[in-house]
Amino acid sequence: MYLKTLHLRQFRNYQDCLVNFNAPKTILVGDNAQGKSNLLEAVELLATLKSHRSVRDRELVWEEATVGEIRANLERAYGSVELSVTLRSQGRRTVALNQESLRRQLDFLGILNAVQFSSLDLELVRGAPEKRRNWLDSILTQLEPIYAYILQQYNQILRQRNALLKKIRKQEIEGTNELSSQEQIDQLALWDAQLATAGSRVTRRRARMLQRLAPIAQAWHTSISGATEVLDINYAPNVSLEEDDPEGVQKAFLSKIQQRRIPEQHQGTTLVGPHRDEVEFTINQTPARAYGSQGQQRTLVLALKLAELKLIEEVVIKNLLTFTSYSEFKRVFPYDGARKLSRWAQKPWTCLASK
Repeated sequence: MYLKTLHLRQFRNYQDCLVNFNAPKTILVGDNAQGKSNLLEAVELLATLKSHRSVRDRELVWEEATVGEIRANLERAYGSVELSVTLRSQGRRTVALNQESLRRQLDFLGILNAVQFSSLDLELVRGAPEKRRNWLDSILTQLEPIYAYILQQYNQILRQRNALLKKIRKQEIEGTNELSSQEQIDQLALWDAQLATAGSRVTRRRARMLQRLAPIAQAWHTSISGATEVLDINYAPNVSLEEDDPEGVQKAFLSKIQQRRIPEQHQGTTLVGPHRDEVEFTINQTPARAYGSQGQQRTLVLALKLAELKLIEEVVIKNLLTFTSYSEFKRVFPYDGARKLSRWAQKPWTCLASK
């Protein structure tokens, strides 16, 4: 896969900008606030339909416009591909593949594969469990685009079940009888079954992916640390995963839901499921999040990102796109990370111009 052109119209500070990528490595040089990071953000949106900098589309559209567009041409093994994302300050965004609109945005994912490096990556180690879950999910979406639909389905079920639990909790507090005891049992049983089915799909896929990623990350960590440290990666699902068996995992889900029934109704929220999973990193048998030094945490993050690159390369494509701020990369990863990263193909970097 190779990104050939990127065309931005009314996006961020770009009114109309066409960029041709004619070399394996691209360095974007400019002063602060010139749009270097905005260009990389456009690539991120094409790859994931998400931005780590913004959650609202109106923030992505040029301030004097109502509609913005990101368009790119790729060269893949099966031929040329054109991707486009149309953003609106008011209204829903739309996506197109080869100039044909896609009804489901999920069908857009997995066409452009990209891995980002930034200073925010340290949150993979330092941050809350949600950061690590989101990281797993972002990798899985590139490896298996159908996973985006599976995760969306799970989150929809989770929201509906939480709404029911809140309703039951409110009814208990206020002493109303909107739902009878039997109706509560029947409705919860319906959502329990759906949560177990969808949740087991998420959990099993996360476990399988991490089984493939962990040895690669451990090998990179050994190389970067000079074999002075041993990295262990442990997936700690909220529901025990003894074997990769759909029926067995679903039964484990339902069993734990029954165990947590009273606390869930008391708190008015779902306490069982992959939305409470954790990924544990230990260095020389010491938890990296709580006790790792800054240097150890940086080494760990670099190993994780290089493993992510390698895994996507093995599973999806031969060449993939990486993008980062070079200054941030050197600050966060003060090793020979750039040399190791240069093994892979296309790499846009941003640099601050010096006067």
